[in-house]
Amino acid sequence: MDAVTVATFLAAGLASLFMAWAIGAGSSGSTPFAPAVGANAVSVMRAGFVVGIFGLLGATLQGANVTEAVGRELVVGDPLTPVAAIVALSIAAALVAVGVFTGYPIATAFTVTGAVIGAGLAMGGAPAWPKWLEILAVWGLTPFVGGGVAYATAWLLRHEAVAEVLAIPALAALVGAILANVEFVLLGGGGEAASVSAAIAGGSGYPGRAAVTLLVAATIGGALAADMRADEAAGERHFLLVMGALVAFSAGGSQVGLALGPLLPLLEGAGVALPLVALLFGGGVGLLLGSWTAAPRMIKAIAQDYSSLGPRRSIAALIPSFAIAQVAILLGVPISFNEIVVSAVVGAGAAGAAGVSAGKIGYTVLAWVASLVGAGVLSYVLYLGIVVV
Repeated sequence: MDAVTVATFLAAGLASLFMAWAIGAGSSGSTPFAPAVGANAVSVMRAGFVVGIFGLLGATLQGANVTEAVGRELVVGDPLTPVAAIVALSIAAALVAVGVFTGYPIATAFTVTGAVIGAGLAMGGAPAWPKWLEILAVWGLTPFVGGGVAYATAWLLRHEAVAEVLAIPALAALVGAILANVEFVLLGGGGEAASVSAAIAGGSGYPGRAAVTLLVAATIGGALAADMRADEAAGERHFLLVMGALVAFSAGGSQVGLALGPLLPLLEGAGVALPLVALLFGGGVGLLLGSWTAAPRMIKAIAQDYSSLGPRRSIAALIPSFAIAQVAILLGVPISFNEIVVSAVVGAGAAGAAGVSAGKIGYTVLAWVASLVGAGVLSYVLYLGIVVV
């Protein structure tokens, strides 16, 4: 490579690292443990530390689908040039960083998606309508599904006729069933992803996978039931912390693609044969650094400003957050964890006396829309300006 090419790649890599840091400091680093912090199950600083570790693991083991989608599927036409990738990543990272330092959760997926689309269209690309419609459908349904499930779960757990020592282990068993069918890179052969149930069942097909799923669900549900019989409050807290870890893991698997996706066309165009897992690990390290250095501010904002949640409503918020995140990862849809968790927090908080700030929610939704449109326009205009100059 000549000096110009090396400098261009260095600039693109730094922009990607900055984006990963901003994501770790914002959506993936702040939202997963915010309900647990709001329920006083874990301190803000400890939450930031733990979420960084699980975000790194999720990025490495589950980040491929969204990375591919952001890098190749948002615009039809030629892949992003180095200049376009730098423009998109820089605009998106700057907007997310503004959200981090002002205390308002800018939707990272909206911002990055808008910036990549803006740069791609400025290059002369065409709209990828099927992928756009899929993304918009997931984005549009998330507040209603996540908030609705969180509300129903919180209402169930608060109902006098429902015994928590039975209901919460049952919810844990449901989470176990989902976890048994989540795909991980290291479980598949030849670099392909596979689920725990598929890996254990082998060639026995769906009956074998169903049996493994039931076994995992029963094991997890039974373990939590025993924990709650020994100490009900401690069992609730343990389950809440496990859910926070699972959501943090899912956040890493989803959000790392927003930082790395624009780099894929650059690497391929330059003939750089870097294994995707290695690239994902590098992006995960960026998320971890963001979580450790700047996430506590946003954790506090979401935990205290949106709703005051106890352990039961926090559990109710995290269960649909985990499920929706895994569906989005499976589909390869870039999705905002601010949207997922804030919607679930609002839904869970509405099922009782918890206060929900309507003004804060309104400003947040406005920030989400503005981040999508603003990032797209800025990226489009800046790229054209650089090309003209």
